[in-house]
Amino acid sequence: MLLHGYPQNHFMWHKIAPPLAENFTVIATDLRGYGHSFKPKGKPDHSNYSKRIMAKDQVEVMSKLGYQEFYLVGHDRGARVAHRLCLDYPEKVKKLAILDIVPTYYLYSTSDREFATAYYHWFFLIQSYPFPETLITAKSDYFLENCLKSWSRDFTAFTTDALAEYHRCFNFDTIHGSCEDYRASATIDLQHDGEDLDRKIQCPTLALWGGKGIIGKKYDVLKIWQGRTTNIQGKALNCGHFLPEEAPAETYLLLQDFLLS
Repeated sequence: MLLHGYPQNHFMWHKIAPPLAENFTVIATDLRGYGHSFKPKGKPDHSNYSKRIMAKDQVEVMSKLGYQEFYLVGHDRGARVAHRLCLDYPEKVKKLAILDIVPTYYLYSTSDREFATAYYHWFFLIQSYPFPETLITAKSDYFLENCLKSWSRDFTAFTTDALAEYHRCFNFDTIHGSCEDYRASATIDLQHDGEDLDRKIQCPTLALWGGKGIIGKKYDVLKIWQGRTTNIQGKALNCGHFLPEEAPAETYLLLQDFLLS
């Protein structure tokens, strides 16, 4: 199961899903609030966009498709959903790969000027409805491409088809859903994560990150995840934030070797 990040959708896996499908059944979903998935209006406490609810969505999808356990790969927001899924449904995940994140609770707890400058959207998108939605919608194409350019190190990695798909899906409902995703991370998700600080991911875990991005430059990614897992390995790739598109060959090979080992 492949889970995408912001501001994209399942199409972000288009470079590595086909080779992975040679050895696995590949299921790439759109998270709640993104792409073609359900985009409910956010509740006052943002609970309907909590990572707990979004993880439950994914478990239900896999169950409907006949999979009671599975390999799980998540990038960015999808990796945060995957982290929660592994805590709430440890029996479901055989192996986990997390791409270019460290835990949400850790980031908010250690936030400083450098992080806030690079990840300004963490603090902008959580503002009250409809402030960020209104501003983003006014220049949605510019905002989306600015995100991709700012967090990548090679904008040409985004194909014409991928950009068209991201733009097509980045409408008001998606913008609202994604804001609710971030609002939940700054509120109810922190509550859930704070209650589970002593719980660790039990399955074998692979952490990959972009060595040229803020996560790779600022944080000791492997050391941080060692405190939240029981069995982890990982490495930096020579790219920015969007590993599956900026470094697809290396990302695919590392995932393939890990999942088949």
